[in-house]
Amino acid sequence: MTTAASTQPTLDFSKLDGLVPGIVQDAATGAVLMTGFLNEESYQMSLNSGFVTFWSRTRKKLWMKGETSGNRLRIVEALTDCDTDTLLFRVVVEGDGLVCHEGTVSCFTKPIALQIKNEAAR
Repeated sequence: MTTAASTQPTLDFSKLDGLVPGIVQDAATGAVLMTGFLNEESYQMSLNSGFVTFWSRTRKKLWMKGETSGNRLRIVEALTDCDTDTLLFRVVVEGDGLVCHEGTVSCFTKPIALQIKNEAAR
């Protein structure tokens, strides 16, 4: 995580009505665990506390992931993309490691069948 204030990138919160997507990745395995949204306040809270804090679009309030389940997301590294409008949090999951509210390690569990045509058949 960048610590020097002079090298801290400025995030662009203007593109999605004051929000940026935050992708959460397991620091040890590289698995993508979940995605949420952050506003400027939740972003600062995440950096200051060391735990990912999101902005709930439906409840219109801040929420620290795992505050009730114990499966908090301790930030190991925080990165932004080249456009500074998306965050990547590399984390260690505390608790039993079940990040998804459906009781799974990752929220990404529902496969979608691809309908790509075979290039050789053309």
